[in-house]
Amino acid sequence: MDTRQDELRRDLDATLQARKELGKEYEEELVDSFMKRLDARLDARVERSVASRLDDYEPDYRDRDRRRSHRPWAPGRAGNRMAVISLAFGIPLTAIASSPGSGGFAGLLACWAGIVGVNFAAALGNRRDRDERRARGGWD
Repeated sequence: MDTRQDELRRDLDATLQARKELGKEYEEELVDSFMKRLDARLDARVERSVASRLDDYEPDYRDRDRRRSHRPWAPGRAGNRMAVISLAFGIPLTAIASSPGSGGFAGLLACWAGIVGVNFAAALGNRRDRDERRARGGWD
């Protein structure tokens, strides 16, 4: 840390010395030049800090993605599971609901409206859960 501060102090001293030699006419250009070098140093410092923090987090994300890929029916895929189960139950329910003794076409519409409603509610629940998990991310 001292070498960085010493280097910055030398740059500032050089800028002030140049101002003394060149006069006030070049003061604005000298200050702009010094500020650009200072900004570049700060940007490099921030980038190093962010990169080191991301390196700390990166293995966790890789492991999490790898674990998810091995489980096709993982909790994150509950919406797909619900859709497949709904279609499996929808076939016999369609046959039962559309029979003339059970209501015919009105029974068929009621049956599929219920199936669509259950799938819609499940999709909204999954979306809300996903948004809550995203809001509680590791960027605290």
